[in-house]
Amino acid sequence: SPPQRLIAITDLHCAPEKFGLFKMQAAQMHAQSSHMIGGQAKPSAAMPQGRIGICARPQRVARIVAGANSKISQVPQAPPDPILGISEAFKASTSPDKLNLGVGAYRTEELKPYVLDVVKKAERRMLEKEENKEYLPIEGLASFRKATMDLMLGPNSKAAQEGRLATLQSLSGTGSLRIGAEFIAKFLAGTTVYVSNPTWGNHNNIFADAGVEVQKYRYFDPETVGLDFDGMIADLRAAPEGSVVLLHACAHNPTGVDPTLEQWQAILDLVKERSLLPFFDSAYQGFASGSLDEDAAAVRLFADAGIELLLAQSYSKNLGLYAERVGAFTYLGVDADTTKKVLSQCKRIARAIYSNPPVHGARIVAEVVGDEATFNEWRSEMEGMAGRIKGVRQELYDHLNRINPDKNWDFIINQIGMFSFTGLTPAQVENMTNKHQVYMTKDGRISMAGLNSARAEYLAKAIDDSVRNF
Repeated sequence: SPPQRLIAITDLHCAPEKFGLFKMQAAQMHAQSSHMIGGQAKPSAAMPQGRIGICARPQRVARIVAGANSKISQVPQAPPDPILGISEAFKASTSPDKLNLGVGAYRTEELKPYVLDVVKKAERRMLEKEENKEYLPIEGLASFRKATMDLMLGPNSKAAQEGRLATLQSLSGTGSLRIGAEFIAKFLAGTTVYVSNPTWGNHNNIFADAGVEVQKYRYFDPETVGLDFDGMIADLRAAPEGSVVLLHACAHNPTGVDPTLEQWQAILDLVKERSLLPFFDSAYQGFASGSLDEDAAAVRLFADAGIELLLAQSYSKNLGLYAERVGAFTYLGVDADTTKKVLSQCKRIARAIYSNPPVHGARIVAEVVGDEATFNEWRSEMEGMAGRIKGVRQELYDHLNRINPDKNWDFIINQIGMFSFTGLTPAQVENMTNKHQVYMTKDGRISMAGLNSARAEYLAKAIDDSVRNF
């Protein structure tokens, strides 16, 4: 008989010494079909549809679902996430020399995850307060939102005093970017977002999945392993007026190449000239240079100019709150009335996605920033983390210069932040992984936070081998 649509037959067992019973529901039964599953019974009209049948053969009856009528069986397999795939390959390797430089997470000199001391102190205080776990407002924890605005724009921000800041607590940087993407799709329909080439891989997913067109502007110069500033300016000048331009506030991911303050001023002038809408992604404030103020300089420059801007912030790196998913989306407007409307619509977008943000990480941020002594201690810890990364950069640079003095390795120390964009080709990266067990992204990016002094020379030799022979 033709395949039948059988419903709710799942994991039924028939004892060896007994007949089992099962309930069978069929949408249609062929006229010649048997009413016994797995048995040898003759067709019978006595058994109506949707009744009890007998399992004549002792066995486990598997779940039966007809795939022909599935509404979702044609869904294609999604490709694995490139970063998570690197981590899985690293874990599977049994080599004692293996080195994971793919993941963007801070490691100690012993290459272990690090929980900041200020985070531990904040959590102890939170436990002592015995605070509840009630829902937060859609816009998030008020003390967290204020701390977030103060950190980026300073406690005496003119925009904050004039009611031109709308900050929505969201799910780290990714969730904050997605709120912005949904807002653009809904209220700036047809607007194109321009992202740097290259950029963090998830930027493209976030905007494209929200239905926003994404284009690229030149950013990285492979010849100099530095910023292609002229190309960047030319591409942004050619962008249609009103386009959104995504800018990395500091420690550009993946290149580690940032504009100078003079170049930021030129970018601001062009943004104003072409009526572009800047959207800053700030994932590394305080973590890049070790200074919260220095890493906020570009955003503050634009904010002081009195133009509209969007901003996504994350506390994954600078407070090590990777798993807490705590961040914020901010709109800086030109007047208080528009700002209130934007916040109302962002709340509506968040309500439909996740309703309310999580409270634990937000309380940690508020505790750390809200207490002067703890805040200063956090500054010291950030300086220590940033200093360790700068230190291994210098050591890697020194080893490379000693091993291969004929090549210019200045880009290693000129770049800033968690990552270094090595300029290695895919073939060279493959050699790094297959021969030297150095796990990294295919575009040649390495996480300096995953390197320590003890392994710097090993990495230098692996890079030199790959550059010379591939």
